[in-house]
Formats: sequence, structure tokens, C-alpha cells
Amino acid sequence: MSRSPLEALARTQKLVVCVGSGGVGKTTTAASLALWAALSGRRVLVLTIDPARRLANSLGLSEIGNEEVRIPLERLLTEATGAPEPVPGGQLWAMMLDPKSTLDDVIGKVSKDTATRDAIFANRIYRSIAGSFSGSQEYMATERLYDVYGSGRYDLVVLDTPPVKNALDFLEAPGRLARFLDRQVMKWFLTPYDEEGGVGKRLMLGTSAVVYRLLGHIFGREFLKELSVFFTLFRDLYDGMRERHEAVGRIFGDPRTTFLVVSGPNEPSVDVATFFVQELRARSLKIGGVVVNQLHRARLVNPDVDALLGRKARELDPVLAPQVLARLGAAHRRLRDLAALERQWVGRLAAAAPGVPLVEIDRQPGEVHDLSGLLLLHRWLFAPI
Repeated sequence: MSRSPLEALARTQKLVVCVGSGGVGKTTTAASLALWAALSGRRVLVLTIDPARRLANSLGLSEIGNEEVRIPLERLLTEATGAPEPVPGGQLWAMMLDPKSTLDDVIGKVSKDTATRDAIFANRIYRSIAGSFSGSQEYMATERLYDVYGSGRYDLVVLDTPPVKNALDFLEAPGRLARFLDRQVMKWFLTPYDEEGGVGKRLMLGTSAVVYRLLGHIFGREFLKELSVFFTLFRDLYDGMRERHEAVGRIFGDPRTTFLVVSGPNEPSVDVATFFVQELRARSLKIGGVVVNQLHRARLVNPDVDALLGRKARELDPVLAPQVLARLGAAHRRLRDLAALERQWVGRLAAAAPGVPLVEIDRQPGEVHDLSGLLLLHRWLFAPI
């Protein structure tokens, strides 16, 4: 038997990006993958946008925030397995995205000096739009990725992406702020203030005069002045934003970057997963595998319920026995039908991703929210095929 393709992925890649719709187990898959890589001796960071407080608590942390926190693997393995396992140089770190702090960090890094940074933070226009940008989790995730990936502190970064409906929202996120700060946009707003003679001379000329008069009438001249100050401050940030955008694009296209598509065995999840596969391939981005979580299994095709129960069936109340057996048979038929339907969705997803390894994970009896649960997932993710 050959090794699981995900094992090689965890051992050799520098960035693994888990994508898919919401509620399909992306965070759990990302955490399990990161844990495996750390147990293999790598320094790993799992960056999540999911506020998985129970997962944080089970890993010995009160919470996961916007700063990297190291997971005490040796102690947790002892508690989970009863005996410590060797972790030769392996480290597992975790971070949960804080969008507002991330945006402020980005502004601080690309500002030419502290005075510019402080002026931007104090600007009312910036404070108004900051909520819109920081609320865009896919954009903030790529910005944080730029920092941790380039830090050199980790052998592998596992990124758990937001549950976006459109693949383009995430894949095109890196350039969002750069496009907002496009030089042509800034030039339009800044020209009235750059021309000799100040505002009055320019505002009376050209098409922009009408727009400026309207804005001035509605919001007042102070608003226009503050808007111009905002764009003046951001003018010097444009090159830094563009460089970050281009760098993240190069990271996504790097041979050491792999996308892992995570799906559930149902129509909405498969539709989103299929769309991701198509978009990733259209951009020539590498797909390391497809993971289908929460599959139901019905291994018996036409079970004889009486035979399965054996002597227990004969011990049942003669009046209740037929009802119990009928309900058990109906429940199994429903399970069998559900499993058959899920097989169809898995087949559709496999057909949409020819040549891509597909890993199936059975539905667990409870939620995976501790180290033991993550270790159990290794049975499917990294078992030989």
C-alpha cells in the first residue's frame, strides 16, 4: 500500500490552504493536518478565522487570539494517550484572526513613519471604512498570512479560510485594498488640493466640479477637506499595499503551496467544492486533495433484522417485538438510502476533480473538539491507501 497523499503534503509543503463552504469541518481538518505535521517534527502554525473556543480549551489554552500561541504537545499527548510520544523538534502554534487588529497592523507596517500612521488612525474617514475592510475576513486572512508566512518562523502554515460562497472572494482578496487605493482614484480626489490656488480654482472647472459641489452641499467643506487628507495620507501607502498584494499572489502560486478542498456529502457543499476546484485550476493553483467529511455508512445491503438480533429478538415482548423490528428495519433503510445518496455526491465531486486524491471521513459520534478527536481523524487523513 502507498502512503496517504496528505501525509506527503503535511511533510513537504510550506503552506496548505483549506477551502470550502461553512460547516464542513475545515477548522477541524486544518487543526488535524497541523497536528500531524507537528508530530512529524515540523514547526507548524494553524491560522484560523473560526472562534473555536472549545478547541482552544481542549488544547490547554484559555483562548486563541491574534498572537501566535504555542500548544503544549508533550503534556497534551500524555493526557490524551496515557504516554508521551516523541516530538522530535516538532512545534504546534495556533492563532485566531482578529480582523481589526490585523488592519491596524497592516497600516502600521506600510506607513512611512509613526506620524503618518497616527494621523491615519485619527482620521474619521479611516475609522469609518476600517469596519468595512476589517469585516472582510477573507481579506484580513490574506494580510495576516503575508506576515506569518514571511516571518520564517514556521516550516508549515495551515490556513483555515472563511466560509465564503464565492471562491473569487478569497482568491482575489489580496488586491482589495490596493485597488481601493488605486492611483487614479486618489488623483481624482487630490487634484483640487494639489493645484495652485487651492480648492476654489479647480472646483469650478470640469466634470468634477459638479460632484464636488454636490458633496460639499451634502456633507460640508470640512468633510471634503478631511477626505482629501485621508487620500493624501494613503497616497504614500499605495506602493506598500501593492507589494503585499503581489507577494501574496506569488505565495499562492508557489510550488510549496497546496490548496485542500473540504466538503460535506451534500449538494450545497459539493457545489461550492466543485466551484473551488474549477477556480483553482483556472488559476493554475495546486490542489493537494479533496476531503469529504461526515459520511454515513451502511455496510449491510439487505439485513435480516431478526437474524441480526438473534436471541435478543426472541426475548422481546411478543406484542412490542414486531413494532421494534419494523422500526429498526425502517431506520436502516433510511440510513442505506442516505448513504447511497451521499455516494452519488461524492462521485460527482470526484468526477469534477479528476486526478486529485479524495479522502473520505466517516461521521463521528460526537463533535471533534479535543486532542483525542484530532488524533482519531489521522486514521482517515493519513492512513495508507
